[in-house]
Amino acid sequence: MKTALLFPGQASQYVGMGADLYAEYPPAREMYGRANEILGVDIAALSFHGPSDALVRTANTQPAIFLHSCVMHRLAADAGLVFDFAAGHSLGEYSALVASGVLTFHDGLVAVRERARFMQDACEAHPGTMAAVLGLDFATVDDVCKRAMTVGTVVAANYNGERQIVISGDLPGVEAASALASEAGAKRVIRLAVGGAFHSPLMEPSPRMLAPVLERLQFAPAMRPVVLNVSAEPTTDPAAIKPALIQQLTAPVLWYPTLRALSSAGVTRIIEIGPKTVLLGLAKPLFREAELLSLDTVVDLKSFAENHETVPARGD
Repeated sequence: MKTALLFPGQASQYVGMGADLYAEYPPAREMYGRANEILGVDIAALSFHGPSDALVRTANTQPAIFLHSCVMHRLAADAGLVFDFAAGHSLGEYSALVASGVLTFHDGLVAVRERARFMQDACEAHPGTMAAVLGLDFATVDDVCKRAMTVGTVVAANYNGERQIVISGDLPGVEAASALASEAGAKRVIRLAVGGAFHSPLMEPSPRMLAPVLERLQFAPAMRPVVLNVSAEPTTDPAAIKPALIQQLTAPVLWYPTLRALSSAGVTRIIEIGPKTVLLGLAKPLFREAELLSLDTVVDLKSFAENHETVPARGD
Protein backbone atom coordinates (compact mmCIF):
# COMPACT_ATOMS: atom_id res chain seq x y z
CA MET A 1 0.00 0.00 0.00
CA LYS A 2 1.23 3.47 -0.90
CA THR A 3 -0.03 6.39 1.17
CA ALA A 4 -0.30 10.04 0.21
CA LEU A 5 -0.90 12.85 2.67
CA LEU A 6 -2.96 15.82 1.49
CA PHE A 7 -2.93 19.16 3.30
CA PRO A 8 -5.74 21.70 2.84
CA GLY A 9 -5.46 25.35 1.92
CA GLN A 10 -7.33 28.54 2.60
CA ALA A 11 -11.13 28.32 3.02
CA SER A 12 -10.98 25.08 5.03
CA GLN A 13 -10.81 26.97 8.32
CA TYR A 14 -13.53 26.89 10.95
CA VAL A 15 -13.82 28.38 14.42
CA GLY A 16 -12.91 25.71 16.94
CA MET A 17 -10.39 23.86 14.80
CA GLY A 18 -7.61 22.34 16.87
CA ALA A 19 -9.21 23.10 20.24
CA ASP A 20 -9.75 19.43 21.07
CA LEU A 21 -6.16 18.56 20.10
CA TYR A 22 -4.90 21.35 22.36
CA ALA A 23 -6.98 20.10 25.29
CA GLU A 24 -5.96 16.45 24.85
CA TYR A 25 -2.27 16.40 23.87
CA PRO A 26 0.74 18.18 25.44
CA PRO A 27 2.66 18.33 22.10
CA ALA A 28 -0.27 20.25 20.62
CA ARG A 29 -0.18 22.76 23.47
CA GLU A 30 3.57 23.16 23.03
CA MET A 31 3.25 23.80 19.27
CA TYR A 32 0.44 26.31 19.71
CA GLY A 33 2.50 28.09 22.35
CA ARG A 34 5.51 28.28 20.02
CA ALA A 35 3.28 29.57 17.24
CA ASN A 36 1.87 32.34 19.45
CA GLU A 37 5.43 33.49 20.13
CA ILE A 38 6.52 33.34 16.47
CA LEU A 39 3.42 35.12 15.17
CA GLY A 40 3.14 37.65 17.96
CA VAL A 41 -0.61 37.03 18.20
CA ASP A 42 -2.72 34.53 20.11
CA ILE A 43 -3.42 32.29 17.12
CA ALA A 44 -4.65 29.58 19.48
CA ALA A 45 -7.45 31.77 20.84
CA LEU A 46 -8.35 32.95 17.35
CA SER A 47 -8.49 29.37 16.04
CA PHE A 48 -10.48 28.04 18.97
CA HIS A 49 -12.86 30.95 19.63
CA GLY A 50 -12.82 33.28 16.64
CA PRO A 51 -14.45 35.63 15.88
CA SER A 52 -15.00 34.20 12.43
CA ASP A 53 -14.63 37.56 10.66
CA ALA A 54 -11.10 37.81 12.07
CA LEU A 55 -10.23 34.18 11.36
CA VAL A 56 -11.17 34.49 7.68
CA ARG A 57 -8.67 37.28 7.08
CA THR A 58 -5.85 35.91 4.94
CA ALA A 59 -3.20 37.07 7.41
CA ASN A 60 -4.84 34.94 10.13
CA THR A 61 -6.38 32.09 8.16
CA GLN A 62 -3.17 30.83 6.60
CA PRO A 63 -1.12 30.49 9.82
CA ALA A 64 -4.13 28.97 11.61
CA ILE A 65 -4.70 26.24 9.01
CA PHE A 66 -0.97 25.54 8.66
CA LEU A 67 -0.68 25.21 12.43
CA HIS A 68 -3.62 22.85 12.76
CA SER A 69 -2.29 20.65 9.94
CA CYS A 70 1.22 20.51 11.40
CA VAL A 71 -0.06 19.72 14.89
CA MET A 72 -2.21 16.90 13.58
CA HIS A 73 0.63 15.50 11.49
CA ARG A 74 2.95 15.56 14.50
CA LEU A 75 0.40 13.66 16.59
CA ALA A 76 -0.32 11.17 13.81
CA ALA A 77 3.41 10.61 13.28
CA ASP A 78 3.79 9.98 17.01
CA ALA A 79 1.05 7.35 16.59
CA GLY A 80 3.07 5.65 13.84
CA LEU A 81 1.81 7.23 10.63
CA VAL A 82 4.17 6.88 7.67
CA PHE A 83 3.66 7.88 4.07
CA ASP A 84 5.09 7.74 0.55
CA PHE A 85 4.02 11.09 -0.96
CA ALA A 86 2.76 14.46 0.24
CA ALA A 87 0.93 17.30 -1.47
CA GLY A 88 -0.83 20.43 -0.30
CA HIS A 89 -3.34 22.73 -1.97
CA SER A 90 -1.77 26.20 -2.23
CA LEU A 91 -1.09 27.12 1.43
CA GLY A 92 -1.19 23.40 2.21
CA GLU A 93 2.02 22.91 0.26
CA TYR A 94 3.89 24.43 3.21
CA SER A 95 2.35 21.87 5.58
CA ALA A 96 3.40 19.12 3.14
CA LEU A 97 6.96 20.47 3.15
CA VAL A 98 7.10 20.39 6.95
CA ALA A 99 5.72 16.84 7.01
CA SER A 100 8.37 15.80 4.45
CA GLY A 101 11.21 17.43 6.39
CA VAL A 102 11.99 20.15 3.84
CA LEU A 103 11.19 22.93 6.30
CA THR A 104 11.20 22.91 10.08
CA PHE A 105 7.97 23.82 11.80
CA HIS A 106 9.52 27.16 12.84
CA ASP A 107 10.70 28.07 9.34
CA GLY A 108 7.47 26.88 7.76
CA LEU A 109 5.44 29.10 10.06
CA VAL A 110 7.70 32.09 9.41
CA ALA A 111 7.28 31.57 5.65
CA VAL A 112 3.50 31.24 5.99
CA ARG A 113 3.28 34.30 8.24
CA GLU A 114 5.07 36.46 5.67
CA ARG A 115 3.27 34.89 2.69
CA ALA A 116 -0.09 35.59 4.32
CA ARG A 117 0.89 39.17 5.11
CA PHE A 118 2.04 39.86 1.56
CA MET A 119 -1.11 38.29 0.12
CA GLN A 120 -3.33 40.27 2.49
CA ASP A 121 -1.60 43.47 1.35
CA ALA A 122 -2.14 42.47 -2.30
CA CYS A 123 -5.82 41.76 -1.65
CA GLU A 124 -6.29 45.21 -0.16
CA ALA A 125 -4.31 46.96 -2.91
CA HIS A 126 -5.95 45.05 -5.77
CA PRO A 127 -9.44 43.87 -4.77
CA GLY A 128 -10.61 40.77 -6.58
CA THR A 129 -12.72 37.67 -6.39
CA MET A 130 -12.92 34.04 -7.52
CA ALA A 131 -15.60 31.78 -8.99
CA ALA A 132 -15.91 28.02 -9.52
CA VAL A 133 -16.80 26.92 -13.03
CA LEU A 134 -18.45 23.50 -13.14
CA GLY A 135 -18.85 21.38 -16.25
CA LEU A 136 -16.03 22.71 -18.44
CA ASP A 137 -12.49 21.41 -18.83
CA PHE A 138 -9.37 23.41 -18.05
CA ALA A 139 -8.53 24.26 -21.67
CA THR A 140 -12.01 25.66 -22.30
CA VAL A 141 -11.98 27.75 -19.12
CA ASP A 142 -8.49 29.00 -19.89
CA ASP A 143 -9.71 30.12 -23.33
CA VAL A 144 -12.75 31.81 -21.77
CA CYS A 145 -10.48 33.75 -19.41
CA LYS A 146 -8.23 34.88 -22.25
CA ARG A 147 -11.27 36.22 -24.12
CA ALA A 148 -12.50 38.00 -20.98
CA MET A 149 -9.16 39.77 -20.50
CA THR A 150 -10.44 42.51 -22.83
CA VAL A 151 -12.81 43.47 -20.00
CA GLY A 152 -10.65 42.88 -16.93
CA THR A 153 -8.05 40.65 -15.34
CA VAL A 154 -9.05 37.00 -14.97
CA VAL A 155 -7.23 33.65 -15.15
CA ALA A 156 -7.88 29.98 -14.55
CA ALA A 157 -6.46 29.68 -11.03
CA ASN A 158 -7.28 26.26 -9.57
CA TYR A 159 -7.49 23.09 -11.67
CA ASN A 160 -9.39 21.24 -8.95
CA GLY A 161 -11.16 18.55 -10.96
CA GLU A 162 -11.57 17.29 -14.49
CA ARG A 163 -14.47 19.71 -14.90
CA GLN A 164 -14.14 21.90 -11.81
CA ILE A 165 -12.02 24.97 -12.45
CA VAL A 166 -11.75 28.09 -10.29
CA ILE A 167 -11.20 31.43 -12.01
CA SER A 168 -9.63 34.43 -10.30
CA GLY A 169 -9.31 38.13 -11.04
CA ASP A 170 -10.90 41.54 -10.66
CA LEU A 171 -14.68 41.84 -10.57
CA PRO A 172 -15.17 42.93 -14.21
CA GLY A 173 -12.92 40.13 -15.46
CA VAL A 174 -14.54 37.42 -13.36
CA GLU A 175 -18.04 38.58 -14.30
CA ALA A 176 -17.15 38.58 -18.01
CA ALA A 177 -15.51 35.16 -17.82
CA SER A 178 -18.47 33.79 -15.86
CA ALA A 179 -20.87 34.90 -18.58
CA LEU A 180 -18.68 33.46 -21.32
CA ALA A 181 -18.36 30.18 -19.40
CA SER A 182 -22.13 29.90 -19.16
CA GLU A 183 -22.40 30.51 -22.90
CA ALA A 184 -19.77 27.79 -23.46
CA GLY A 185 -21.92 25.24 -21.62
CA ALA A 186 -20.88 25.45 -17.97
CA LYS A 187 -23.38 23.70 -15.70
CA ARG A 188 -22.90 26.29 -12.97
CA VAL A 189 -20.68 29.24 -12.13
CA ILE A 190 -20.50 29.89 -8.40
CA ARG A 191 -18.97 33.03 -6.90
CA LEU A 192 -16.73 32.10 -3.97
CA ALA A 193 -16.58 33.88 -0.62
CA VAL A 194 -12.87 34.67 -0.66
CA GLY A 195 -10.78 37.64 0.35
CA GLY A 196 -9.01 38.22 -2.95
CA ALA A 197 -7.95 37.06 -6.39
CA PHE A 198 -5.54 34.31 -5.36
CA HIS A 199 -3.23 32.69 -7.94
CA SER A 200 -3.72 35.56 -10.35
CA PRO A 201 -1.63 38.56 -11.47
CA LEU A 202 -3.43 40.60 -8.80
CA MET A 203 -1.22 38.90 -6.21
CA GLU A 204 1.74 40.98 -7.37
CA PRO A 205 4.09 42.03 -5.84
CA SER A 206 3.81 39.11 -3.38
CA PRO A 207 6.25 36.83 -5.24
CA ARG A 208 8.99 39.46 -5.27
CA MET A 209 8.47 40.10 -1.57
CA LEU A 210 8.38 36.43 -0.60
CA ALA A 211 11.57 35.50 -2.46
CA PRO A 212 14.04 37.07 0.01
CA VAL A 213 12.12 35.56 2.94
CA LEU A 214 12.53 32.06 1.54
CA GLU A 215 16.19 32.72 0.76
CA ARG A 216 16.84 33.22 4.47
CA LEU A 217 15.32 29.83 5.37
CA GLN A 218 16.94 26.41 5.27
CA PHE A 219 15.45 23.99 2.72
CA ALA A 220 16.47 20.33 3.15
CA PRO A 221 15.96 17.45 0.71
CA ALA A 222 12.53 15.92 1.21
CA MET A 223 12.38 12.60 3.04
CA ARG A 224 9.37 11.71 0.89
CA PRO A 225 8.49 13.24 -2.51
CA VAL A 226 6.24 16.30 -2.55
CA VAL A 227 4.04 16.80 -5.61
CA LEU A 228 4.28 20.49 -6.46
CA ASN A 229 1.31 22.73 -7.26
CA VAL A 230 2.95 24.45 -10.22
CA SER A 231 4.14 21.32 -12.03
CA ALA A 232 2.11 18.40 -10.62
CA GLU A 233 5.40 16.50 -10.46
CA PRO A 234 6.95 14.82 -7.40
CA THR A 235 10.33 16.03 -6.21
CA THR A 236 12.66 15.81 -3.24
CA ASP A 237 14.98 18.55 -4.53
CA PRO A 238 14.97 21.78 -2.50
CA ALA A 239 16.43 23.62 -5.50
CA ALA A 240 13.17 22.88 -7.35
CA ILE A 241 10.89 23.45 -4.38
CA LYS A 242 11.91 26.97 -3.41
CA PRO A 243 11.23 28.69 -6.76
CA ALA A 244 7.99 26.71 -7.11
CA LEU A 245 6.71 28.33 -3.90
CA ILE A 246 7.32 31.76 -5.39
CA GLN A 247 5.71 30.89 -8.74
CA GLN A 248 2.75 29.37 -6.90
CA LEU A 249 1.46 32.79 -5.80
CA THR A 250 0.45 33.82 -9.33
CA ALA A 251 0.38 30.45 -11.12
CA PRO A 252 -2.57 28.03 -11.26
CA VAL A 253 -2.78 25.24 -8.70
CA LEU A 254 -2.63 22.03 -10.76
CA TRP A 255 -4.52 19.96 -8.20
CA TYR A 256 -6.31 17.53 -10.51
CA PRO A 257 -3.02 16.74 -12.31
CA THR A 258 -1.45 16.31 -8.85
CA LEU A 259 -4.08 13.71 -7.95
CA ARG A 260 -3.53 11.97 -11.29
CA ALA A 261 0.20 11.84 -10.58
CA LEU A 262 -0.47 10.20 -7.21
CA SER A 263 -2.84 7.72 -8.80
CA SER A 264 -0.27 6.84 -11.48
CA ALA A 265 2.32 6.33 -8.73
CA GLY A 266 0.14 3.59 -7.23
CA VAL A 267 -1.26 5.44 -4.22
CA THR A 268 -4.11 3.46 -2.64
CA ARG A 269 -4.55 5.35 0.63
CA ILE A 270 -5.28 9.09 0.87
CA ILE A 271 -5.17 10.88 4.21
CA GLU A 272 -6.23 14.50 4.47
CA ILE A 273 -4.54 16.15 7.45
CA GLY A 274 -6.08 19.41 8.68
CA PRO A 275 -9.46 21.10 8.91
CA LYS A 276 -12.46 19.70 6.97
CA THR A 277 -12.47 17.21 4.09
CA VAL A 278 -12.43 19.38 0.97
CA LEU A 279 -9.49 17.56 -0.60
CA LEU A 280 -10.98 14.12 0.00
CA GLY A 281 -14.03 15.26 -1.94
CA LEU A 282 -11.82 16.25 -4.86
CA ALA A 283 -9.92 12.95 -4.66
CA LYS A 284 -12.93 10.62 -4.69
CA PRO A 285 -13.50 10.53 -8.47
CA LEU A 286 -9.92 9.36 -9.08
CA PHE A 287 -9.57 7.11 -6.04
CA ARG A 288 -12.83 5.16 -6.00
CA GLU A 289 -11.13 1.99 -4.77
CA ALA A 290 -8.71 3.72 -2.39
CA GLU A 291 -8.95 4.14 1.36
CA LEU A 292 -9.83 7.77 2.12
CA LEU A 293 -9.27 9.12 5.64
CA SER A 294 -9.57 12.48 7.38
CA LEU A 295 -7.46 13.52 10.36
CA ASP A 296 -9.03 16.69 11.74
CA THR A 297 -10.20 15.99 15.29
CA VAL A 298 -9.22 13.94 18.35
CA VAL A 299 -11.91 11.44 17.40
CA ASP A 300 -10.33 11.04 13.94
CA LEU A 301 -6.88 10.56 15.42
CA LYS A 302 -7.95 7.99 18.00
CA SER A 303 -9.97 6.08 15.41
CA PHE A 304 -6.95 5.99 13.11
CA ALA A 305 -4.65 4.81 15.89
CA GLU A 306 -7.05 2.08 16.98
CA ASN A 307 -8.25 0.79 13.62
CA HIS A 308 -5.44 1.19 11.11
CA GLU A 309 -2.17 -0.61 11.04
CA THR A 310 0.71 1.60 9.97
CA VAL A 311 2.16 0.46 6.67
CA PRO A 312 5.88 1.14 6.15
CA ALA A 313 6.61 3.46 3.25
CA ARG A 314 8.61 2.08 0.34
CA GLY A 315 12.29 2.01 1.16
CA ASP A 316 11.79 1.63 4.93
